[in-house]
Amino acid sequence: MTEPELVIASSPTDAGIGCWDLHTGAEHLRYRTCSSPSHGLTCVGGRFLASSQLRETKSSSGSILYWSWNKPQVEVKSFPAEPINPLVSNSEGTYIAGGGASGEIYLWQVATGKLLKKWHAHYRAVTCLLFNDDQSLLISGSEDGSVRVWSLIMVFDDLLRGKARQPYEFSFSEHSLKVTDVVIGYGGANAIIVSASEDRTCKVWSLSRGKLLRNIVFPSIIDAIALDPGEDVFYAGGRDGKIYIAALNAVADPNNNYGLHILGFLSEQSKAITCLALSTDGSLLISGSEDGMVRVWNTKNHNITRIFRHAKGPINNVVVVRQSSLMSNRGTVNSQMPSVKRHGVSLPPPLEKCANSADENDYKAVIGPRIDPDRSVETSYISIQSLSNQILELQRQGSSAAAEMEIERLKLDRSRSMQMIQQWETKFQSLHQFCVTELLDGEKAGNA
Repeated sequence: MTEPELVIASSPTDAGIGCWDLHTGAEHLRYRTCSSPSHGLTCVGGRFLASSQLRETKSSSGSILYWSWNKPQVEVKSFPAEPINPLVSNSEGTYIAGGGASGEIYLWQVATGKLLKKWHAHYRAVTCLLFNDDQSLLISGSEDGSVRVWSLIMVFDDLLRGKARQPYEFSFSEHSLKVTDVVIGYGGANAIIVSASEDRTCKVWSLSRGKLLRNIVFPSIIDAIALDPGEDVFYAGGRDGKIYIAALNAVADPNNNYGLHILGFLSEQSKAITCLALSTDGSLLISGSEDGMVRVWNTKNHNITRIFRHAKGPINNVVVVRQSSLMSNRGTVNSQMPSVKRHGVSLPPPLEKCANSADENDYKAVIGPRIDPDRSVETSYISIQSLSNQILELQRQGSSAAAEMEIERLKLDRSRSMQMIQQWETKFQSLHQFCVTELLDGEKAGNA
């Protein structure tokens, strides 16, 4: 049975946020008053929606808004030190990261609203942000054409950062123009990163080697990409209204008319494709367009299965959320932390504009074990015993933010490991049943 999922879409104009059931088409609440930049909409741990906002005037510093699931009005308003473009939450909803117009990255603790860290990440505005699958790395793209990989352990460890040759794990600078989107696959240190740019290329990077694996040139500027769960292909939304299918492990015909590594495209003659997302199982591709339509594509036969119409204006963000996570997390916020409560639903307090010096000192403890700065990012992925020792050391050092982040990562690693074990057990049982059936059918045929 298909798990219920919601499609959430926003616009750069003040058209609010649309919300629909992906599989039935039923419309849920329409959230009001939202003018989000690209990559500025996120679901925080399944508990609530958050969005950065475009500046109303040049003198405005911008804002970040929260909505609960059962109320269309804005619940919480935050006013950061500068306009925030991309906004992203880790999977557990414990942290929110925002990319500033100045090139700064801000990292907040959701439950308290505290600004834990900010650092200068790029020479120009940050355009996209995302966490990797185990939440230990933050990947950023910028108008300066670079893609950078940040270790959150190093972000919090001043001593480790001081010994390193640079504050980031990797800096990929082969794009010649603004980075428009970044996605990352599964696999921890062995994952791949795919980035898109206004230079009409998508580049595939190896996280383990820190090198470019593939450069794909497209007929149009690509503003959005989505990576198939099997990582055989990825989808690239172009300003020409087409969604190109590009090969990673799939075999591409070198003599096709689309270009090297391009398998084909999806098109309904819409305006520019601005955002893409996939359903959890990868069977449905959701695209947002400048024509104000959200289209749902079947990835097997490439047909459109459903169309959602936004209230007005173009679409620039599409997010897919599992409804089970909403039901399990709705209205739950750490009861020991301050919160804003409206009509029985608790939301966290506003995000801090600036970190006060007393709070900053709390997050400057040394966190170990020591990592050689000359070694690759793979050194961050160590044995369970070493990770347990690291948590004990983090707690002894008193760095609460870093310790909590590492504990959250371990919890997620354990959950993913259990899911993988269950999947392998299911596959083994299916294969065993298949073999038994084949043997029995063979014996019957022989006896006959």
